[in-house]
Amino acid sequence: MNFHQSVKIIRQRLEDAGIPGGDAVALVNHAMGRDGLRHTDHATLSDDLTPEAVNRLDAALAARLARQPVSQIRGWRDFWNHRFTVTPDVLDPRPDTETLVGVALEGPFSRVLDLGTGSGAILISLLAARPGTGGVGVDLSPAALAVAEGNARRIGVVATFLQSDWFDAVTGRFDLIVSNPPYIAAAEMAALAPEVRDWEPHLALTPGADGLAAYRAITAGAARHLEPGGRLMVEIGPAQGQAVAALFGAAGLEDIRILPDLDGRDRVVQGRAPRALGAQREGPGGRCRATGHRSVAFRRFSQIPLVTDALA
Repeated sequence: MNFHQSVKIIRQRLEDAGIPGGDAVALVNHAMGRDGLRHTDHATLSDDLTPEAVNRLDAALAARLARQPVSQIRGWRDFWNHRFTVTPDVLDPRPDTETLVGVALEGPFSRVLDLGTGSGAILISLLAARPGTGGVGVDLSPAALAVAEGNARRIGVVATFLQSDWFDAVTGRFDLIVSNPPYIAAAEMAALAPEVRDWEPHLALTPGADGLAAYRAITAGAARHLEPGGRLMVEIGPAQGQAVAALFGAAGLEDIRILPDLDGRDRVVQGRAPRALGAQREGPGGRCRATGHRSVAFRRFSQIPLVTDALA
């Protein structure tokens, strides 16, 4: 059985189970040890799978039919400019979260704090893009921290990782604080795709209740850890912009902006700690509804996701 025949068979099996058939190419490439290939040449189409590759393909298909995400089956996900190890212990870093990275890189920073770092994708992407900066990533999960530390070592970024319930173990101040916290409301969990609901850590998905508990904790502690004029920015669900912006305002943050992703959905809320100059700055790009100014959000697609992302 060659590559072309394998893809055809796997695609049909997936589609019969209601799973996107486009995942077949990724699964076959994975089985053949060709992870990351996005195109195949003519010779590859006629390559026969070895017995070992057939066994790996059977296992990968069984996992996908059980609705395990392709990223977990392969063990990695491309995000921003790097490839990150992904396990069931961390949230799968999605292209939507690249909006947060793009917005953060619009401004200067020297020391960044990533709350709920998970795989470390946000923190590591920021530090890799700004050599000479430093950062701290915190997470409540020791298993997630182990994944983040491994990603940092492999990518060549120096960062500090701490086990912490939000700010509990954090000391010092930062000119940038970022977070993609759990924000799915308890009532919304049942409607998530099985790839998300059944395979990703609930600790990283939902705080329960209305989905805003993490934002309350983050905004309550931000003032003690932001430098004057320092930025706080968080990823949000597309219906949470106004509620999270109100929490930013109640915490005394200024220049509050609700920023869209490339699909036009609210994706990031950003604010600043009070600063001496005080004046709000107008940024280029899309409309900032919170201030009436113009601002911009970028999302950089490292790779087209192979599994339907169902968080938004």
